[in-house]
Amino acid sequence: MLKIKQSYEVFLYNDTFQIVTLVRLNLCFYLAAVLLKQFIKKHWQEDDDGFEHPVVSNEEKAIVRGLLLLSLDDPHRKICTAISMAVASVASHDWPDEWPELLPFLMKLINDQSNTNAVNGALRCLALLSADLDDKLVPKIIPVLFPCLHAIVSSPQIYDKPLRTKALSIVYSCTSMIGVMSGVYKTETSALMLPLVKSWMVEFSSILKNPVQSEDPDDWSIRMETLKCLGQFVQNFPSLAESQFMEVLVPLWQTFVSSLVVYERSSIEGLEDSYEGRYDSDGSETSLESFIIQLFEFLLTIVGHKKFVKAFGNSIQDLVYYSIAFMQMTEQQVHAWSMDANQYVADEDENTYSCRVSGSLLLEEIVISCGIDGVYAILNAAKQRFDESQQQRLKRSADWWRMREATLFAVSSVSEQLLEVEVSGPSGVNLGNLLEQTFTEDMASGVHEFPFLYARMFSSIAKFSSVINNAVIDHFLYAAIQAIGMDVPAPVKVGACRSLSQLLPDTNRGIPQPHILALFSSLTELLKQASDETMHLVLETLQAAVRAGHESALSIEPVISPILLNMWALHVSDPFISIDALDVLEAIKNAPGCVHPLVLRILPYVGPILNKPQQQPDGLVAGSLDLLTMLLKNAPTDVVKAIYEVCFDPVVRTVLQSDDHGEMQNATQCLAALVSGGQQQLLTWGGDPGFTMRCLLDVASRLLDPDLDSSGSLFVGNYILQLILHLSSQMAQHIWDLVAALVRRMQSCQIAGLRSSLLLIFARLVHMSTPHVDQFINLLITIPAEGHTNSLHYVMSEWTKQQGEIQGAYQIKITTTALALLLSTRHVEFGNINVQGHLIKSSVGITTRSKSKISPDQWTLMPLPAKILGVLVDVLLEIQEQIGEEDEQESDWEEVEAGDAEIEQDLLYSTGTTSFTRPSNGYLDAMAKAFNEDDDDGCDDELLCAADPLNEINLGNYLTNFFREFSQGDKPLFDHLCQSLTQAQKKAVQMVVSR
Repeated sequence: MLKIKQSYEVFLYNDTFQIVTLVRLNLCFYLAAVLLKQFIKKHWQEDDDGFEHPVVSNEEKAIVRGLLLLSLDDPHRKICTAISMAVASVASHDWPDEWPELLPFLMKLINDQSNTNAVNGALRCLALLSADLDDKLVPKIIPVLFPCLHAIVSSPQIYDKPLRTKALSIVYSCTSMIGVMSGVYKTETSALMLPLVKSWMVEFSSILKNPVQSEDPDDWSIRMETLKCLGQFVQNFPSLAESQFMEVLVPLWQTFVSSLVVYERSSIEGLEDSYEGRYDSDGSETSLESFIIQLFEFLLTIVGHKKFVKAFGNSIQDLVYYSIAFMQMTEQQVHAWSMDANQYVADEDENTYSCRVSGSLLLEEIVISCGIDGVYAILNAAKQRFDESQQQRLKRSADWWRMREATLFAVSSVSEQLLEVEVSGPSGVNLGNLLEQTFTEDMASGVHEFPFLYARMFSSIAKFSSVINNAVIDHFLYAAIQAIGMDVPAPVKVGACRSLSQLLPDTNRGIPQPHILALFSSLTELLKQASDETMHLVLETLQAAVRAGHESALSIEPVISPILLNMWALHVSDPFISIDALDVLEAIKNAPGCVHPLVLRILPYVGPILNKPQQQPDGLVAGSLDLLTMLLKNAPTDVVKAIYEVCFDPVVRTVLQSDDHGEMQNATQCLAALVSGGQQQLLTWGGDPGFTMRCLLDVASRLLDPDLDSSGSLFVGNYILQLILHLSSQMAQHIWDLVAALVRRMQSCQIAGLRSSLLLIFARLVHMSTPHVDQFINLLITIPAEGHTNSLHYVMSEWTKQQGEIQGAYQIKITTTALALLLSTRHVEFGNINVQGHLIKSSVGITTRSKSKISPDQWTLMPLPAKILGVLVDVLLEIQEQIGEEDEQESDWEEVEAGDAEIEQDLLYSTGTTSFTRPSNGYLDAMAKAFNEDDDDGCDDELLCAADPLNEINLGNYLTNFFREFSQGDKPLFDHLCQSLTQAQKKAVQMVVSR
């Protein structure tokens, strides 16, 4: 074979068309076709990536193209596929300009009913070409191509299902491209598809109307491709498809219901072949599971579209009822998960692509689209399935538990939505009573006989604890604690861990100390046996147990901490496990009396690692620094000092000497935590305050080095912020040098997050200069910036450009209020600065990479004061929108439920049509809460927020006062700047200044 390959390579380099002739003669045809494709890739086009000399001459190209077309009717499927790939490779370079006869030739082959091999070759070639069509070719091809494809799809008496499926795949690719184009060319694409939709919808109905057949992957494949095409029609041309949709709905339902019968026998019961893991000659999956998933994906599309979900009418409950049945565990899953609990955990946690996950996504979409009716449909269908499974249980059916488990899985996937309804009003089914009855009945079942049902009960009860009787919850809580330490199947322990990790954080639920100690013991043993997949779950449960058993933590710390440290060290290069281990250690540290023994245990271990970094395994130094940072957070001063004495010098050396970006980042964060915890006292701990301060400044100098890779400097912003917050008097004399270094670092950095963190430092320096902000502006003017008039011009240009990308409540609060302070100075230099304004849409059509290179984005320029005002108003608008969403959420839900066709459009613009009437006191109170640090997401980093008094600023109140004072203090300037605002921005400002 090697000699044959070498001989054909000789042919390729000396006479390219000979290899095509050999293909035609079927002499080692498959190898020849593959080699030809490789040759085309390397030698066809000189400016291609991977091109190698020599280049094929134009004469030889013409011969190869002709011979390739003559070979497309090869009866061998693999050979035909290889030739089609070669044709597609050539076409990517030569078609249509150099190869105009390609499409007419393929059309001729497609229309030749007497030669199915030729039709097959042409379709395979078109399927490859259709994936690369652009917005210029598709409108020209579709009017010619689609009728030919329709003739094939509608002729089952002539063409087999694989050929018709291939034709549908081309329809899908072309329709997808038309859908992309419709965003720009809506009228043109609608006109193009209008005469085609009806005939195709009729054909789709014809394919879907017959019951799904068992063990017929070709039937599954053609239905799957039909559903994909239907999805494109519904998504991209809803108005055209709507009139024909009722004709498709009944056949679609027939496919849905009949496929369940096949799926239950093939996959759930395992009595027939489901063709799992099998692929056709084109590499497409032929399994029943892939077809069912595609079916659910299409149902998701239509349920999520307001035009089509109404077609289901009162059948939503039936849709849920059948969907739950599809969510039963398959025989393959039962076998795989029984043998490997790790796989069970991985599939559940990662939502592995499956019918179960697809079904849960559909239920979520039903709730979103149908509102309260969707919730009631789920509750009623669930009760129906619970009752049926109970009847099967009484009949002693061996599989009664599957439907029970699937129903619990289904309701758990929409637990939040179900609980909202349970709180807001009564439904036809009492969720709490239904679940209590179910759990009570099923607890009598054998844990060894039905482990997956027990696992699901454990994980489900935690999600519905708010509507279940406390006695039932306590019973399950103690049962879960016992299960962790018992000899039960692994899935049961998995469910017990899930239950405990969610129930234990409820601090109102007191757990007797003997139970907690037993749980610690069981989890510790489980931790020793856990693999990578289950370790996360065990660690999460252990963390919850530590937090729930604060009083017991001190007694178990000597036992559990060494195990955790050992596990952390073994998995330090695995970010998921090491972070989980750190979280548990942090929970132990925060437990009463545990911080000192834990620190005394860790420091002797970490110190030698940091002092001899070259001798450590990969990741151990960086991990040790991360461990120290965890210990430093909210630690008492004596702990901070103990860590300083052991680790300050090696941590500083790490920043100054290491080239490992991970080590530099973690060392930077560790030093920031040391400064935050030690503050002014830190300077005295080393004996020479001046030397300690020089070390800290040397660290800042290296991290701000413009030649240092941006990744190494990633956390320098946080570090410098701690210096200026806690060592402000020492830093004051270095402000000029600091600002100059910040500018140089910002000009060379390649990471947006780093640039944003440096802008935060400028913002904090603005605040520190209050009430003399103009002096800080003058300082910026004196500092040069490469490519700009001065640092003020550069910083303000970058700041106003990046402000919208800054993330984190604290960061937004500090930078926004600093911009307001800058604008309040009305500094004369601001009038000389123009910054990036609005995006100019300079081109139409689909933006490709080549187009973006030729015609990059262009922006207007606008005066800096006007830009700052616009940025501030955008923040005000966001606050107003958040308040509006909270106030209108309930009414919007009711309107959507009513089915008003105009609702969606109204909602899109509701935030931009705020009334000019004076805001109420309640509205302003609501604004005062926006971006407040008391919100759950108010503070992203305790180091940033805790020590900064500016975090107490209420952004809503601040902006309200700013706009009022600005408009009253300099109304001509304020009115002038407001002229550049959009209508929505002007309304937002008017709301607060007119009160």
